[in-house]
Order: sequence, then structure tokens, then C-alpha cells
Amino acid sequence: MMTRTILINLTCGLAGFIFTYLFSLRNNLPMTSLFRGLAGFILWFLLAYALQWVLGLITKQTANSDKLFSSSGGVQKTLGAQVDILTPDENEELKDLLKPKPEQEKQENGEFKPLQPPKLVSMKDPEELAKAVRHLKNE
Repeated sequence: MMTRTILINLTCGLAGFIFTYLFSLRNNLPMTSLFRGLAGFILWFLLAYALQWVLGLITKQTANSDKLFSSSGGVQKTLGAQVDILTPDENEELKDLLKPKPEQEKQENGEFKPLQPPKLVSMKDPEELAKAVRHLKNE
């Protein structure tokens, strides 16, 4: 496993050396390009090492979380880690809403009664209203 990791890092470092050397060779002397290529090798080698380390941490955490849920004692360890909330059963309320009420049944079964809104007509004497309008006009 360790030799595989080093081999991958060396491969990445070699790729970094080749890219850096070739792009640097166009504008610099061969010795300068070689020096920059070596710097690229080191940088790419370290980046590959860091990337493998981070990926290893992520896979390790995923494997640990799977173990917690799969083991029988995992229930104790995961206690409080999940939210298990149920909504109250509303079937009775829905049934009550859909059931016609007895008052509604009487109105629906009885004779048709047109809507009779209260009248907005004033019950005061028309003479008094005319006096009030005249009084307001004079002021």
C-alpha cells in the first residue's frame, strides 16, 4: 500500500516536472528550466501527497459512520444524532371537515331561501335629512 502511494506521488511529480520543464523551456535557458522543473516536481509530489491524505480522511470518516449505523451497539452511539419527529394524526380533523354539519343538511334539504341582506336605507324622516343637508350647505 505504501509503495503504491509513493509510486502515485512520484508519477504526479514526474508529470509536474515534464509540464513545468516544457513550458519553462520556451522562454528560459535549459538550466533554468531544469531547476524550475525540479521545483515543479517537488510541488506536484507534495500536492499529490496532500490530496491522498485528504481523500484518505474522507473515506475513513465515511467508513466509520457506516460502522456506527450497522453495528448493534450503534444505537447507543447514534442516540441524539437523528431527529425522529412525527406530525400528529390529522385524519379525524379532516373527516370532521368533510362531514356535513346537521345545520348545513337542514338548509340544503329545505326550501330555497334567497339571500336577504339587511337594507342600508335610513329609517329617518326625509324632511329631517333635507334640513340637515341644507344646514351643511349654508355653513
